[in-house]
Amino acid sequence: MMAEHGNLADRLAGEASVRRLLEHGHAQLAGRSDSARLDAELLLAHVLRRQRSYLHSHAGEPVDAAAAAQYRTVLARRAHGEPLAYLTGEREFWSLPLQVTAAVLIPRPETELAVECCLALLPQPGATIADLGTGSGAIALALAAERPQWRIVATDLDAAALGVARLNAERLGLRGIEFLQGDWLAPLAGRQFDLIVSNPPYIAAGDPALHALRYEPAGALSPGPSGLEDLRHIALAARAHLLRGGWLVLEHGAAQAADAAQALVAAGYARVRCRSDLAGRERVTQAQWP
Repeated sequence: MMAEHGNLADRLAGEASVRRLLEHGHAQLAGRSDSARLDAELLLAHVLRRQRSYLHSHAGEPVDAAAAAQYRTVLARRAHGEPLAYLTGEREFWSLPLQVTAAVLIPRPETELAVECCLALLPQPGATIADLGTGSGAIALALAAERPQWRIVATDLDAAALGVARLNAERLGLRGIEFLQGDWLAPLAGRQFDLIVSNPPYIAAGDPALHALRYEPAGALSPGPSGLEDLRHIALAARAHLLRGGWLVLEHGAAQAADAAQALVAAGYARVRCRSDLAGRERVTQAQWP
């Protein structure tokens, strides 16, 4: 089998068709990705700057040597575990095409639950929102797209991450977001909000899951030994920045709901509720400042 793959790679050094490249890509990623065929197609579409549909309607089309070489390079990186989103530079979130770089955590579908909670909690058009640790801007941008009249502030400690978020806002034409650099609530001195939302780092240091996430920024993944450090910090610090009756919405790990709820109750919040995703995992906890 290895010899067969090697022969195919040798043939690709010359003229290659879309079909042949896809066969090679699937062979390279089989057993290394749960979606090998899809990954191979998305990477080739990215290299060729085409839609996936083009690959099937033009399977016999020749691909020039430079593009074939670029495709082999990104295939090798994907085979070694580098996330597809970093290779294509894009990830969809809340139906928004977001640019992503290695400076930001890759937006994930489960974070859309936090967006849903925010929208359900504040139906009024003139609300003020703070998104802490915005990263790519996923939460803030989704909220801005749904509620153009909301006044949204997005913070992040990392300047490069804020640059990605700002670029996404510009590309999507979502101009009503204020981006501030600083640690969590530090840039928001003297300001209060109807709702504060965050998807902070919550994986415990030393958790084996971190190996699979090794290409993503470590600071956006783990806050310390327990994984609860940032959740607890935000729960305490947010109290001074919430209007009376304001809401705090926190994403956390599936096994951390009870700990998050306990921290919020201990900090004096009311109406604490854990929300489950479509798989039945408690991934977001919301609480109201009385």
